Amino acid sequence: MPINLYICGQFFFKMYKFYFAFIESIFFALKALQEKILRTILSLLGVSIGVFTIISIFAIVDTLQDNIKKSLSFLGSDVIYISRMAWKFDEETPWWKYLQRPTTNYREMKLLESRLSNVESFKAVAIYALKGNTTLKYQNSSINGAMLMGASYHYDKVADITIEEGRYFSETEAENGAKLVVLGAKLANDLLDNEYPLGKEIKIKGIKLLVVGVLKKQGQGTTESSIDNSCIIPYKLFIHSFSPTKWTNANLVIKGISEHDSKLAYLESEITAAMRSIRGLRPTQPNNFSINKPEMITDLVDGIIVLLKTAGTLISIFSLLIGGFGIANIMFVSVTERISIIGIQKALGAKNYFILLQFLFESLFLSIIGGTIGLILCLLLIVFTEDYFNLVLQAKHILQGLFIASIIGILAGILPASAASRLSPVEAIRR
Repeated sequence: MPINLYICGQFFFKMYKFYFAFIESIFFALKALQEKILRTILSLLGVSIGVFTIISIFAIVDTLQDNIKKSLSFLGSDVIYISRMAWKFDEETPWWKYLQRPTTNYREMKLLESRLSNVESFKAVAIYALKGNTTLKYQNSSINGAMLMGASYHYDKVADITIEEGRYFSETEAENGAKLVVLGAKLANDLLDNEYPLGKEIKIKGIKLLVVGVLKKQGQGTTESSIDNSCIIPYKLFIHSFSPTKWTNANLVIKGISEHDSKLAYLESEITAAMRSIRGLRPTQPNNFSINKPEMITDLVDGIIVLLKTAGTLISIFSLLIGGFGIANIMFVSVTERISIIGIQKALGAKNYFILLQFLFESLFLSIIGGTIGLILCLLLIVFTEDYFNLVLQAKHILQGLFIASIIGILAGILPASAASRLSPVEAIRR
């Protein structure tokens, strides 16, 4: 029993001594940094620039990824698109063969709707076409560069759009090509100057259109979704007045009722069979249409994002290496300047770990301070670019920056600190 108490007492005494040495080494490190303030500032620059670079790139890329996915949200989920062109080209099919395909049309949409009506996982089908750089006018104001969309009845059911005010076209209005329009949130706000939009008449290419609905805003803050800058009119009006059929690259979009990929795959096979039948293709002939899904664009975006992050990481690593070498160089100089002090401390009984911790903490503090400055620069970047780009600095970005700075500080300081801790007290005092 007494032996156990003696062992426990020795253990706690050693822990107390280590704790005291640990705290004292932190104060020694802070004092050394304070005494050499100019050298401290200069040694911070490399790490500050490196952390600023890598965190800024991560924040910009993540924000860009979120914005792109939000702008593509109107494509919908559990949907299949049919068009002449493929969103992801087949390597075996030359690009010019896509141009030789017939474009999808309104008649094919109606035939496809009737043939899929008995398929359990089928919900609705619609057709739409786009025309960019459209000018909208209201009284004495006008807006250029809007996206004009011609869409059939049921488009509001297959696409991920929400009517904020008013309504969508009725089936009769869509079939008759009524002169009606549903405005995106930004268009309604900018063109009508905050007036109540419903019932107002706007003009597109001299044609008067009655505003019957306004879409819910999809962009957040300064980020604009493409649907916010769009307006929707009946597809037949679009074809008749704004884009002749032979110049229209229309898309059929089919909404499925599916909680499982297997059901959506079954719907896709039914669509393929129906389209081949509608177009009279023989069994040996290849498809003259493309089956597209939103995941294709998402996968493409993810691939680009990975490349951007990889390139940004490589650039940042070079900056951090320069910063790390700078800190290591400064630490070796610091060891040389304080050799006599190290000798005196060792002569008074300082342990090797006490000397090692002094310089290791000094290196670590240098790097963390540099990383903090880099994060402050990132915050300033956000403030100065908020009018142009809705950059978001997430908590994970801050933690990444401080973690990377800490690792650089430890790696840069371990060799100088180890060399200082191994010095002989007699030799150190003599030098």
